[in-house]
Amino acid sequence: MFDKISFKLILTILVVVVLVFFGFAIMSLKTQKNLVMSQVKNFVNTQSETIKNSTKMAMLSNNREVTHEIIRTVGQHPSIQEVRILNKEGHVMYAADSAEIGIVLDKKAEACYSCHESDRPLERLSISERVRIYRPSPDSDRIMGIINPIYNEPSCWQADCHAHPKSQKVLGVLDLTVCLKQVDEEIAHVTEQMILMAILAIIILGIVLWLLIKKFVDQPVKKLLTATRQVASGNLSYTIPDLGNDELGILARSFNNMTRKLAEARQQLFQSDKMASLGRLAAGVAHEINNPLTGILTYASFLLKRTKDQPELHNDLQVIVRETIRSREIVKGLLDFARQSIPKKVRSDIHQVIERAVTVLENQLTLNHIQLEKKYAPRLPQIAIDPNQMQQVFTNLIVNAQQAIGSKGGKITISTALVRLSPYGKVQIKQALCPKGHDLMDEHLRIDGLPSIKLKIRLNGEEGFVHLDPIYGRNNFRSEISIKNENPEDIVCPKCNISLIDKDQKCPKCEAQVYTLEIPGKGQLHGCITDACQWQYWDAVEKQGPRDYIEIKVSDTGCGIPPEIVHKIFDPFFTTKGQQGTGLGLAVIWGILENHEGTISVKSKVGKGTTFTIHLPVQTG
Repeated sequence: MFDKISFKLILTILVVVVLVFFGFAIMSLKTQKNLVMSQVKNFVNTQSETIKNSTKMAMLSNNREVTHEIIRTVGQHPSIQEVRILNKEGHVMYAADSAEIGIVLDKKAEACYSCHESDRPLERLSISERVRIYRPSPDSDRIMGIINPIYNEPSCWQADCHAHPKSQKVLGVLDLTVCLKQVDEEIAHVTEQMILMAILAIIILGIVLWLLIKKFVDQPVKKLLTATRQVASGNLSYTIPDLGNDELGILARSFNNMTRKLAEARQQLFQSDKMASLGRLAAGVAHEINNPLTGILTYASFLLKRTKDQPELHNDLQVIVRETIRSREIVKGLLDFARQSIPKKVRSDIHQVIERAVTVLENQLTLNHIQLEKKYAPRLPQIAIDPNQMQQVFTNLIVNAQQAIGSKGGKITISTALVRLSPYGKVQIKQALCPKGHDLMDEHLRIDGLPSIKLKIRLNGEEGFVHLDPIYGRNNFRSEISIKNENPEDIVCPKCNISLIDKDQKCPKCEAQVYTLEIPGKGQLHGCITDACQWQYWDAVEKQGPRDYIEIKVSDTGCGIPPEIVHKIFDPFFTTKGQQGTGLGLAVIWGILENHEGTISVKSKVGKGTTFTIHLPVQTG
């Protein structure tokens, strides 16, 4: 219970609320107490003025009996503790208690000190200076006393009695003391009520908080925990019910999306394992069935020549020969794909290699009414290639172009050129590591047939994977969450979650954060991941500068490739030709060019045609 987030949250909030409530209550009580005491002071001062004015006429006429009677009558009020009039020397002239009359008070006493603290009486005092609050004994009630000076007015020194000279400013003081028992009881009562209200408010708030947190935090978190346990046990089909549109609801939907993609990834992994096993099996089977196929083709061809006068049997044998040849081509493609042998490079003329491929296919192009146009650049330098493998590359591309055009006729154009290209957009990143050495290359998600670079980003409270294009500077990345022009909060390794952000560097184009990847033996790759920028810099490659390439373009006027499948055409066993294709031709081409440090790209428009562009480095290294 004590480890639950809901308990910790409620406890924290309640502690803060208690401190705030009691702090507010203390301040409020203090303010109210000061306000009440200020009102009591004003009330007592008003009473003192009333008493002084009531005795004024009696004292002017020197009628001591009337003055005594007024003082005694006032002193009988229950709230008044003591009332008396003192002259300038401290003699008690009038008092509610007759026993006090004639007593001389000590000038250091409670009632006299405020006026006589400087050894001479002050002529003017503020109300706060004239009020004193004290306890006669520690266990008694509080007493408030107020002294009210009686000033020498013209009516006093001009009276017939003329008892006081004009120069005397203060004739004496009226000392009034009242008991504060009732006031203290009221203050104590208000304090108790406020404390009870605060405790009640805290209890009600605690209950409301508990209900709200249980509904909006505890229950959703329990569902999330249940889901994580289900996924941990291998149940990737478990989904969390809709939790609303708040952060936990978004987290639940992200979790469901994650489990769905995990299930898809697991299925793809199973499929990849099956395809790998199938590839190994196919390579073994291809060796075993190649010889029987050769025998079947030989005898079928021999019988075909002897049955020219038997049309029905002749046609059947033609089907056998045709399908045997197709089977042999499939086996040959499987063997070529399985071998991926190391090229035997020699300095060769690329035009001679292309011509050998064209010579083999020239008759087929003529029969299909396809025009072949050659635009060769003069005096191209020889390059280090495996002539046989490169001939296979051009043969496959020309055959694909022929099949895309069909039997209605069209045009295939082969052009060459010597170009100087920046490494930006051409050099392949074949290996990338995080600072802890984890491989970031993702074989399962390929971009244009090449393994992508897998990173994890955190943006606006969401997490998702982003796959970078492995061609330096091409910036054809794919992201699970929309980045647009926003700056990710962090970019981390998907295996160890270590940050890949370079805190000492900003993107020179958009000032966004920059990630840094280790390229073994070739320095570091820096890049920006925002949609509007996508800047990259590879120090080791940029230092080499632009390189010379031989560019070969094979264009056709065929049916074109739909844009939604262009990125899949280099995947093994992917084909758009149905039963006529094996899906291995372009995969083999890609493998051969990778071994030659070359690249291949494609541009296609449905109904207009397709262009494959190959770049082979003049100097390899």
